[in-house]
Amino acid sequence: MTPGQTLNGRHALVTGAGSGIGAAIARALVKAGARVTLAGRRREPLEKLALELGMTETFIAGGFDVTDPAAIASGLAAARALFGPVDILINNAGDAPSAPFEKTSLDLWSHILNVDLTGVFNVTQAVLPDLKAHGHGARIINVASTAGLTGYAYVSAYCAAKHGVIGLTRALALELARKGVTVNAVCPGFTDTPIIERSIAEIVAKTGRSPEEAMAEFVKSNPQGRLVKPEEVADSVLWLASPGAQSINGQAIVVAGGEVMAG
Repeated sequence: MTPGQTLNGRHALVTGAGSGIGAAIARALVKAGARVTLAGRRREPLEKLALELGMTETFIAGGFDVTDPAAIASGLAAARALFGPVDILINNAGDAPSAPFEKTSLDLWSHILNVDLTGVFNVTQAVLPDLKAHGHGARIINVASTAGLTGYAYVSAYCAAKHGVIGLTRALALELARKGVTVNAVCPGFTDTPIIERSIAEIVAKTGRSPEEAMAEFVKSNPQGRLVKPEEVADSVLWLASPGAQSINGQAIVVAGGEVMAG
C-alpha cells in the first residue's frame, strides 16, 4: 500500500461526480487508494475525469439519474460486477436554482426536492444492503450545505431540501450505528463550482450588475472573504471516510470559513 492510501481496496460511489465538489471528492478518494464509481447523468464529463484518474481505478456510471430507481439499479449492478459491493457512499448530486418564494412553482419545488432530497433517499436505499453487509467501516457521507443549517433568501426549496438531508443523516446515523455504518454530512458554504458560475451569470443578466459585484454577494457571507474550494470539501469527506473517523456519526460538518457555527 502506498503511504496515505488509507482506503486501499474500498469501493466508493460518488453521485454527481462529473464536476465541482463531486469531481474533487473522486480525485481525493482515488488518491487514497479507493476504486471509485463515477455516477452522473451526463457521460462526457465522467469520461474526462476517468481518463484523468485512471480507467482501472474508476468505473463510469453514466445516465445515473438519482430520481430514477431503475437507472440507479442498472448503474449499481454494473459497478458491483466490476468492483464488488459499495462500502462508501457519497451522495453529492444536487441542483440549486433560485427564485423568490412567491415565484417558486410547484414544478420547481418538486424538482429540487426530488433531486436534492429524494435522490439521497433513492440512492441510499439502493446501496444500503451493501453497506450493512460490509458492517464496520462502511460510510454514508451526504453533501448537504450551510443551507441545511440556516436560511437564505430566494432558495427556499433548496434550503428545505438540504434541511431534509441533515434530518435524514441524523436519523440514519442512529438507525445504523450498531451495524458499523456511520452516516454524516458535510455542509459547504458558497463554493467555487459551476453552480456558482451559473448563479453569477443569472444575477448579471437579471440585475445588470457586473460579475465582480455579483461575486461580492457570495463571498461577503464568508468571514474569510472568499469562496470555499471544492478540494477543501473533498478533504473533509476523505476524513469522514477514513478509518479514524469511526466515532464520528450523525454530524453536519460545516466547511464555510466560519459563516455558520454548528452547536
